[in-house]
Amino acid sequence: MELRLPWRLPGPRGRLLAAVAATVAVLAGAGVWAALPDDEPAVRHLERAFTLPESPDGGTVRIDTSYFTAGDTAERRPAVLLGHGFGGSKADLRERAEELARSGYAVLTWSARGFGDSTGRIGLNDPEREVADVSRLVDWLAKRPEVRLDGEGDPRVGMAGASYGGAIALLAAGHDDRIDAVAPAVTYWDLSEALFPNGVFKELWAGIFFTTGSTAGTGGADGPAAAAPGDTGCGRFTAELCEMYERVAVAGRPDDAARGLLRERSPVAVADRIDVPTLILQGQTDSLFPLGQADAMAQAINANGAPVAVDWLAGGHDGGYPEGETARLADRTRTWFDRHLKDDTGADTGPAFQVTRSDGMNTTDGEVRLRTATAGDYPGLSADVRTVALRGDEQTFANPAGGGPPAISGVPGLGVLGGGLGALSQLGLGPSLDHPGQHARFDSAPLEESVRITGAPSVRVRVASDSGEAVLFAKLYDVGPDGRRQTLPAQLVTPVRVTGTGDGREVTVRLPAVDHRFEAGHRMRLVLSATDLAHASPDEPADYTVSLAGDGVRVPTAPGLEPAGEPLPWWVWGLPLLGAVAAAALVLTGRRRRTTPDAPGTVAAEERAEEGEQSTAEKQQEEVAAAVPLEISGLSKRYAGSKDRYAVRGLSFRVERGQVLGLLGPNGAGKTTTLRMLMGLITPDSGEIRVFGHPVRPGAPVLSRVGAFVEGAGFLPHLSGRANLELYWRATGRPAGDAHLDEALEIAGLGDALERAVRTYSQGMRQRLAIAQAMLGLPDLLILDEPTNGLDPPQIREMREVMIRYAAGGRTVIVSSHLLAEVEQTCTHLVVMDRGELVRAGPVAEITGSGDTVLVGVAGPVPDALAEKVAALPGVGSAVRTGDGLLVRLDGATTPLLLAELLRLEVPVERVGPHRGLEDAFLTLIGGAR
Repeated sequence: MELRLPWRLPGPRGRLLAAVAATVAVLAGAGVWAALPDDEPAVRHLERAFTLPESPDGGTVRIDTSYFTAGDTAERRPAVLLGHGFGGSKADLRERAEELARSGYAVLTWSARGFGDSTGRIGLNDPEREVADVSRLVDWLAKRPEVRLDGEGDPRVGMAGASYGGAIALLAAGHDDRIDAVAPAVTYWDLSEALFPNGVFKELWAGIFFTTGSTAGTGGADGPAAAAPGDTGCGRFTAELCEMYERVAVAGRPDDAARGLLRERSPVAVADRIDVPTLILQGQTDSLFPLGQADAMAQAINANGAPVAVDWLAGGHDGGYPEGETARLADRTRTWFDRHLKDDTGADTGPAFQVTRSDGMNTTDGEVRLRTATAGDYPGLSADVRTVALRGDEQTFANPAGGGPPAISGVPGLGVLGGGLGALSQLGLGPSLDHPGQHARFDSAPLEESVRITGAPSVRVRVASDSGEAVLFAKLYDVGPDGRRQTLPAQLVTPVRVTGTGDGREVTVRLPAVDHRFEAGHRMRLVLSATDLAHASPDEPADYTVSLAGDGVRVPTAPGLEPAGEPLPWWVWGLPLLGAVAAAALVLTGRRRRTTPDAPGTVAAEERAEEGEQSTAEKQQEEVAAAVPLEISGLSKRYAGSKDRYAVRGLSFRVERGQVLGLLGPNGAGKTTTLRMLMGLITPDSGEIRVFGHPVRPGAPVLSRVGAFVEGAGFLPHLSGRANLELYWRATGRPAGDAHLDEALEIAGLGDALERAVRTYSQGMRQRLAIAQAMLGLPDLLILDEPTNGLDPPQIREMREVMIRYAAGGRTVIVSSHLLAEVEQTCTHLVVMDRGELVRAGPVAEITGSGDTVLVGVAGPVPDALAEKVAALPGVGSAVRTGDGLLVRLDGATTPLLLAELLRLEVPVERVGPHRGLEDAFLTLIGGAR
C-alpha cells in the first residue's frame, strides 16, 4: 500500500507524512540535460545522483535528484525545493516541478533516503541525516548559474511539500537560515502528538505508516529494497525507529522515550527558529494530522514575527480532495513564492485565513460544491466562544476485555485507499458507530438558531475508573431533528488518557477542530466512548463513570468568517423575479393587442419593417453560428509572471461539421493550452472561443455537447472499467439510454478486462477506456489529445477507423497527435501551430500537395551551409534537409526560377517535383516559422 503525498495532495493513492533528503557533499554522479515536451516553454531537466555522508559517523548514501528550469539560461531566478510524501519519490513531483519551472523558478526534487532510487535507511527527517541532506542540496543550488543569490553560498530558495515533504520544509527552515519561504501542506508539527495524541497510541495510522516504510521494492539498486537479515517488520527504517515502533505496538501505549524520539525529529523541536514566511495548508478531513497540528505551527511561527497564512482545505488524508482544490492550492503556493521569493509586491497571496466549505453535491456532475470563507487575521481554534448547554446524568460504561469490538468514528486512510468512500466524509456521510454499554452521551436541547463551529470545542467532565485510569474517545455529533440521524463532522475523534481516576478527576477535554454548521432544530451530542477502531485501548476490562462538570460544551464560532453572501435557496430570489418577468410580459402583450396596426407606408410601419428585417438577419446569423462546431478568434494566453511570453497568441481558426481536424505543432507550440481553453479548464487572456455559437467559459452548458480526452483521465482504481463508465455517466444526471454505452464499450475493445479493476490495467488499456469515456453520449464535438499513446499498431488502426466513422455521421473530431502518418491518413483538415501562433490551416490535401512545396533531389548529402543558402534565396520561404535532398517551400518564386538559382549555386540537382508527404510538409512549415 502506498501513502504517497506528491504536491498534488493525496488522491486515491496519496501517501503519508512528507518527504526528506538532499544532495551535495561528495558531488558524485553525473547528470544529463533533456528538454521536456510541453505546450508551454520547454523545460530543461537534469537527472543527477549525489553521494552524501550517511551520518556524522561515516558511510555514504546515494540521493537521486531531478532539476528543472525553463526560459533564458542567463537569467537568475529563485529556487524551490519540492519534498515528496511518505512512500513516494521524486517522480510524484515532476508535473508540479515543471509548472514552477515555467513560472520562473529553478526547481529541485529528490527522493528521500529509503525511497525511489535513493539509498539509505528512513530516519523520519533526522536532523543529522535527512535534514542535513537538504542543506547539502542548498549548497549545490548556490553553485548553479541559474539561481539567484542573496549572498555567497546563499541562494534565494523556498520549500514546499505535502505531509512528509511538508515536515522537511519546516525542519529545513529551522535548521538552515538560507531557506527564505515555505509552504507545508497537510503535515505535522509534532509527530509524537500526531501518533500518540494525549498519550493514546494511534494504532491504525501508525501501523499503516510503518508497514509502508517496510515494504520491499523501493530504495534503488543499492538500497534496502528488501529487509536485511534480522529485520522483522520495518526493514527500511533505522534500527532505533524499528525498535521504538515494535515496543509501542506491543505495549499498546507510548513511553517517554518514544515520544522524545519523534518529537526531536519534528518541526516543534526548532519552533523558535522558524522565522520565514509560511503558508500553512491543512486538510479538514484528516485524522492523521488534524487541524490542531496546523494551529500549533501557526501560533509558533507567528510568535517569531514571520508572515503566516492558514488555509483549511477541503479533504485530507481521510477524505481525498474535491475537484479543483489541488489546483487552487498549487496556484496559491506559487503566488506565495512570487511574493516572498521574487519580491513581487503585486502578487496576491490571499487572505490570512481561509476555509473551504462543502455546499452539498452538484447533481449534474457528482462533484462536491465548494465555497470559501476568509478573514484578515487567523483566529486560532478558540475564537468567539459560546456555551451550548448539555443534559445528562452520570453514566457508567465498560471498556471491554481486549478493547473489542471497537467503536467506529471513521476509517483512517479512506482518502488514500478509496477516494470514493473517503469523499463521503466531506458531506458528513462517513461511517460512525458506538456500541451499547461502551459509551456515555450527553445531548443539548434543539438549537434555536444555527451555530457554525470554527475551531476546537471543549467540555469539562468528571471521570472515575476502577482501574485508576481511563482511555476515552470524545466526539461531538450533529443530531437531526428526529433524534436518530447523527453525523460526525469530518469523522474526527479526540483520544485522551486520564490518570488518577480512582476517586474521580475533573478534566477539560478538547474536541477535534472542525468547521461545521449545526442547523437550527438540530442537537449537539457529546459522546465519550471506551474504544475506537483507529486507536489502541486497554486490553484489561474496566468500568468508567463519567458526568458533566461544567455548563456544557464551549464552541468557537469565529463569526467574522461567515461569507458575506451565503447562498440562498433559488426560490427566495427566483420566484419574485419570475413573477416580475411574467407581469411585464402580460403588460407588454396586452398593450400590443390594444394597439392599432400602423397603416402601410407610414414612417412607423417602415421603422417596424426595418426592425423586423434586422431581427431576422440576427436570427439567421445565430443559426449559422450554431451550426459551426468550433470557431476560435484572436485567442491569446500568456504565462503567469511573464509580460511577453505567450503560450497562445492571436490564434484564429474554424472547424466545420464532418471534419476530422488535426492539431499539429512541435512541443511548446501551444496545442494543449488551446485544448484546455477550449474545454473551459483555463481562461484565455483575450480572444473568444465559440462552440456551436455559444461562448465557452468554465461550466458553460454547451460543453455538455463536447466529449474530451485531454491530459489523461482519472478513474477509481478499485472499480472495474465498466463500473467506471457507468458511474461517470450517472454523475452527469442524464438518462442511462443516452449514454450509448454499448458503442463506447465496443470502441474500448477491452474484452473481459472491462470487468477487472482499473488498477490492473496497462497504460494502453487505460487509454482506450478514457477514449470510450469521452465518447459516452456520442457528443457532437469530440476532442482527443494524443489518443494513440499506449496503443499497439492494430489498435491504432482501429482508432483511426473509429474517428473517421464518427465524423462521417455529421459529428466533428479534433485530434492532437505527434504521429504524422496517422494524422495524414485520418484527418481531413489541419491546423499547424508553432510557438503559440497559427502557421497554416486548411485541408490536408492542400497543405501536403500544394504547389508551393517542392522536393529537390540532390546527389550526395546536403551540407547545412547549402540549405541555409537556398533558404535565403529570394522568393523562398524555407529549406529543410531530408534524406532525399531538400524540401523547399516557395514564397513567391516559381519552380523554374528555383531550379535556375540552384544551378547557379552549383547544387547537383537530380530531380525537382511536388512533395505530398505530411511529415516533410510539416517540417517545412515549422522550419519556416522558426
